[in-house]
Amino acid sequence: MATVPATIEELKQQTVADNPAGSIHAQVDEVTSKRTKDQKPYLEIHLRDATANFPLRVWSDHPSFGFCSELRAGDFVEIQGDFMVSAAFGLEARNWSVRFLTVSEKADLLAGPPDIRERQSNDYSAVESFIQSLRDPRLRELSLLFLREFGDRLRRAAGARNYHHARRGGLVEHIAQMMRTGDAIAAVYSGLNRDLLLAGILFHDSGKLWENCFPKESFIMPHDFRAELVGHVSMGVELVNRLWQRLKEGAEFSSWNVLSPDSDLVRLHLLHVVASHHGEKEFGSPVEPKTPEAMALHLIDNLDAKLEMMSGAYQFGRRLSPEVIERVRPLPTNLVLPLAPIAEINQNVEDEG
Repeated sequence: MATVPATIEELKQQTVADNPAGSIHAQVDEVTSKRTKDQKPYLEIHLRDATANFPLRVWSDHPSFGFCSELRAGDFVEIQGDFMVSAAFGLEARNWSVRFLTVSEKADLLAGPPDIRERQSNDYSAVESFIQSLRDPRLRELSLLFLREFGDRLRRAAGARNYHHARRGGLVEHIAQMMRTGDAIAAVYSGLNRDLLLAGILFHDSGKLWENCFPKESFIMPHDFRAELVGHVSMGVELVNRLWQRLKEGAEFSSWNVLSPDSDLVRLHLLHVVASHHGEKEFGSPVEPKTPEAMALHLIDNLDAKLEMMSGAYQFGRRLSPEVIERVRPLPTNLVLPLAPIAEINQNVEDEG
């Protein structure tokens, strides 16, 4: 019976002593021809799935050297063999064979592991629910228009290229968690405009739908020249303006003239929270936060990104001791294991008194 393929990250979490037989499904990121010190040719194939990547070295005397020589970036393959983690080279495969994935296997791989798929589906539903709860019809309809127009692309975008939520669909996870935090903070700080804060969270990284978006059938994130020229903050501001213009052309917009505050003032405040979400000009914000909602959004964004990076470091970082994890950039220092919450200790101790 066929075994269920493991993810690359699952295999990387093995101990050095593990050496299980299994398989992975992955996409070829890059194939490079190299030579050993003795000038013998070999291939280095970079493989990627929804969780991680690793280099597979193919020596010239391997039975699959000819097959692998024909592989190109974008191909989808199964590697079946014995996998181990070594201190020197990380994840390695031994006694392995390779084949192309079937169409259905490729579709399953692109959809992601079941646990990630379920989490991101729940997060997207949470985003939709928060948007439906907005009381201001202008911000609600603008947000719904965004989801209708770009929901599919949003589901494929990453929160970042390297540091946090750097995976297919990671941006949905980031936005949903920020919305949960924003909703909770707005309940404590009653002066905050909850509608503006939640809509701003939805749009703050909307430029990453181009800067950090995966194609429909690939785990290889391209570099979009428009995002390189303009940056995701400026692209987010432009997107809000374009969608707002679409909203103004709708039949309902004129009926909102009786609402206070004025519609154009709502638009300007939304633009401000998007433009200022990096907090400081040296970190890419064209303007610094000047309203409570802008400051709250910036801090929530930074908090969620930093806690995500710390979580990843606790799971996969190199341990300097049982309690200390080596610094993972851009975090400023080594990490220490957090204090566990209090728990009842069950002890069968006779009462002496």
